[in-house]
Amino acid sequence: MDEQTGSPAANTDSNSHRNGDEKPRRGSWTKGRKRKKPMKDSNAPKAPLTGYVRFMNDRREQLRAERPDVPFPEITRMLGNEWSKLPPEEKQRYLDEAERDKERYMRELEKYQKTEAYKHFTRKVQEKQKGKRHRGAREAEMRQLRKTNMEYEERNAALQKHVESMRGAVERLEGDVMQERERNGLLHQHLETLRQALTSSFSSVSLPGSGETPTLDTIDSYMKKLHSIIVSNPQEHDNLISTVRDVVSRLDR
Repeated sequence: MDEQTGSPAANTDSNSHRNGDEKPRRGSWTKGRKRKKPMKDSNAPKAPLTGYVRFMNDRREQLRAERPDVPFPEITRMLGNEWSKLPPEEKQRYLDEAERDKERYMRELEKYQKTEAYKHFTRKVQEKQKGKRHRGAREAEMRQLRKTNMEYEERNAALQKHVESMRGAVERLEGDVMQERERNGLLHQHLETLRQALTSSFSSVSLPGSGETPTLDTIDSYMKKLHSIIVSNPQEHDNLISTVRDVVSRLDR
């Protein structure tokens, strides 16, 4: 028996003859999509041919011999036109042959479906469909995992960008802190040097009333008291003011 595509029973309706205006249908298929070949049952009876296909088989080679320059698609179109204009009695002859072939096929199919070969083929089809569903589920799972991985990668990239930005900001802040520390250190050093100079320069200048002289520990309060005494009554402390001016002038040298 000739090889058949898919389940033999599926050929019954598609191969049954139509009315006198029987024409072939154009199957739709997405462009660029690869068509997968279904399983073939080599033990199944030969599928019946429609009246139109029988007419095509009879006329195709003859027409190609008559018009060798015409491409195959145009040959098919021309045969379709011939079929539509074929006299009813001649067309009926092809349809009757198709009907007899269909009856033959149905008898052979009914007999074949009772055999172990048919049962074995049916099990193979079911196993293949089950495997296809399983592969489809795994492929869907893989697509979802890839999508999730891409989302994680995008999030990680965004977070990494934020981390780099924060790291740069922290480094700039640390640099500013170091500069401030160095500046504070210099100011503190300058302040201590100034305290030592003031303590040394005013060591012989006693505050009126208390007779206090400065030390490193008391120089800050000593200078406040000295300033207060001079500002409060400068006329009474001309000598003190003169002494302070002399000391300050020596500090500026």
